[in-house]
Amino acid sequence: MNETAAAKRVHIIQGEYKVVDDPDVVLSTILGSCVAACLRDPVAGVGGMNHFLLPGSGGAASSGGDATRYGVHLMELLINGLLKRGARRDRLEAKIFGGAKTIASFSNVGEQNAAFATQFLKDEGIPIVGSSTGGEHGRKLEYWPVSGRARQYPLTGAETQKTVALEQQRPVRTPKPVESSIEFF
Repeated sequence: MNETAAAKRVHIIQGEYKVVDDPDVVLSTILGSCVAACLRDPVAGVGGMNHFLLPGSGGAASSGGDATRYGVHLMELLINGLLKRGARRDRLEAKIFGGAKTIASFSNVGEQNAAFATQFLKDEGIPIVGSSTGGEHGRKLEYWPVSGRARQYPLTGAETQKTVALEQQRPVRTPKPVESSIEFF
């Protein structure tokens, strides 16, 4: 398995989720205050990742807002996507990442995101087998959904500012661009 093959790298941006069963695929994302939940069924050999901006639902769907920004919506999409690909709810396991407080003067939405993800998974009976949340800096995350392996790289200084700027941009719902060759390390 070639872990660095760009052809097998899938980048997840804020408001997206992806479910795969290819052992050579690595899902990646950049997180500041956002949280990524990584779930998999080790028996079915399927897993996935989401990337959400805000905890809960915020009434987004009823008020005409963008529901994909909210954790509850993306958690349900990820779980349902796994079940459709052969996963069983009683075998799911999770890892959560992100939730940094990247700007000291802002409220700690990152902490709220991490607490939401933890409580949601507990309520759903899905064990958290690993997590890295909080802190003051963003992180780059790589997750191999079939094996469950995860690797993160801390972002400091200028990279953190870029991460915050990326998270604040609304994703454009046009065909997804090919993976960029830009890396922060």
